[in-house]
Amino acid sequence: MDQRRGVMGLCGVVISVTFLLFVGDTTPASVAWRPCTDLRPLDFLSRVLPRRGDQAAVGGGEGVRFVQDGGLRGAHFTGPHSALSFPASQLFINCQRFPAEFSVVVTMKVDYMAPKTSEYIFTMVTEVDNQLLLGLKFSRDRLHFLYQGSEVRERLTFRRVQLGDGHWHTLVFALSGQHATLTMDCGTPLELVHKKPFPADLSTEGSRIYVGNRKRWKGAFSGLLRQLVLLPGSDATPRICPSSDPRLAELAVPAVLGSLPVANHGNKAIPPPHESEVRVIMGSRPACTGAEKGRLWFDAMKRGLYLCDGVSWLPMLQEREHLDYVDDHQDVFTSSETYDIEVFRIPSVGLLAAMAHRSSQPGSGVYRWADGRFQLYQNISTCEAVAWKHFTVGKKVFLAVSNSKGPVEGGKEVSVIYKWSFKKLKFVRYQTLETHSARDWEAFSINNESFLAVANHRKANGNHNINSVVYKWNPGTKAFEVNQTLLTSGAYDWEFFSIGPYHFLAVANAFDGFSTYIDSTIYIWMGGAFQPFQSIRTLGATDWEMFHIGDRYFLAVANGHMLYDKGPSLYAINSTIYELDMVTQMFLTFQNIGTYSAVDWEFFTVGDEKFLVVANSYDGATYSLNSVIYRWQGYEGFIPVHRLPTIGCSDWEFFSSAEGSFLIYSSAKRPLSKVFKLKTN
Repeated sequence: MDQRRGVMGLCGVVISVTFLLFVGDTTPASVAWRPCTDLRPLDFLSRVLPRRGDQAAVGGGEGVRFVQDGGLRGAHFTGPHSALSFPASQLFINCQRFPAEFSVVVTMKVDYMAPKTSEYIFTMVTEVDNQLLLGLKFSRDRLHFLYQGSEVRERLTFRRVQLGDGHWHTLVFALSGQHATLTMDCGTPLELVHKKPFPADLSTEGSRIYVGNRKRWKGAFSGLLRQLVLLPGSDATPRICPSSDPRLAELAVPAVLGSLPVANHGNKAIPPPHESEVRVIMGSRPACTGAEKGRLWFDAMKRGLYLCDGVSWLPMLQEREHLDYVDDHQDVFTSSETYDIEVFRIPSVGLLAAMAHRSSQPGSGVYRWADGRFQLYQNISTCEAVAWKHFTVGKKVFLAVSNSKGPVEGGKEVSVIYKWSFKKLKFVRYQTLETHSARDWEAFSINNESFLAVANHRKANGNHNINSVVYKWNPGTKAFEVNQTLLTSGAYDWEFFSIGPYHFLAVANAFDGFSTYIDSTIYIWMGGAFQPFQSIRTLGATDWEMFHIGDRYFLAVANGHMLYDKGPSLYAINSTIYELDMVTQMFLTFQNIGTYSAVDWEFFTVGDEKFLVVANSYDGATYSLNSVIYRWQGYEGFIPVHRLPTIGCSDWEFFSSAEGSFLIYSSAKRPLSKVFKLKTN
């Protein structure tokens, strides 16, 4: 198992940086001078963090989470999320120029900086062409300020600035004309003379300010940020220096991050307020009266912590729901074998499950969950259906089927999109699209535009190296139209996912006509189209499953069959979980899991626990196999916790209802699907 530390890891050095620029004003004397912005401290960090009292403020918000470290609360960014930026026009209200004189105060915490790497504290970037106008960043032993000069980008660098020594620091960076100074911990300043002065006419028109990044993963801030303040028109140094503790100087800390702890300069044996001693009552449930008010009681049986309010014990921390065992719940008898199940909800109708049946008569079925069981709701004519996909476009509800054959032998193959009729309360045919032994549909949206991708497996002549198609919804014609074609090899599955501002589409290639030992490709959305991002060698790949745990992103592939050249077919092979490495910006192997012709992964959560269940379908001798539920164990990866007997298992789906949490699997060898109930305590 790979154990890696990405750029998004937490840090162990806290640095307060004050950054100052002074340049003479070139405004003509005949024109009344007005500053481009108020001459008050402007808190960048408060503009991208949730406000105190917001529900998100408890743990963070979009792209950010709060971490308590060393008695201080800081913001940790999970990536270059769009919420971590704001238009520069919000600050520069009187004119579109960056202040000629200003200072920036930063408080941050950094753990370790690898050689030849650097991270951004903040940047100002043009929205149209992503040009860097200015930015403050740091490396292992240097502090850099970059800005766009009249001809080229300029850089000011202070060397031998040790920012990774495990201590708090306050740095004051000042620039006046060509002369720059850096003061560390309110001590003796270092001086630097630059060849060119900072421009007094740096335009901010059409730009955004990004906190902790430059609108991309590379150089994203990996530590904890507590303070980021712009002070136009003056030097912030006199405001924070001298200080009783120059390493912890403050100008303005967001309210949601709280205040610094009160320093205790007296008896060192007395703990500071954030480390005060607390007594906890153990044993059976004690009385809660006025005398016990404010005391804590730990219930070892329920693993809960309670606070006495003088009347009753109030729960503070309780053990979350966790999976205990899996129980048979329902046998769903179907008209034929089933290759795929799609579970979804429709308002006012409830929970539905579309099952892709092999037989064309009576076709596939849509089942409705009622009284804790699935019941047949609608039959839909299909031609050896392999998969269903539910999606919406605006208020319209659709269901697309992947037909693997044509309606007549040798005829044209088409897959069908059905639309939900709120009047008839059933799905009706809406649009047909030509496909080639279609194995999967994937629906997604990018920039409020709707797309639909089909995995074409092979043509009637046996050619597996063919185009799969990405369709785009046309609001004018109210139909899906071809947007892009991508060459695939026996495509079996598409998986769309987003990480920060980036969108990806992964294809599971199963067979190129000679071998299953081929590349599957991850594409990235760039310039209005999908471009190759990374290729991963797979073995008859049948499914991709993307999921994240905290700020870690994973991609699991189900490998179904190993066939190379004219060698023997192998079904007992590894399926692999990959993790996105923030340093290399690639998916790297995290864990290999032995599977038997795996055809599906399903990720789900129960309480705080994370699980993966695999569909084992065939071991080379029998279809009667155990499919396995794996539980996330942190650095140990996923470990097996439950084995469920299945026959030709082809798909798993997790769903929840008023009756609890469930798993349902489909069988490609029996006209029977099975529902399991997840028992928790």
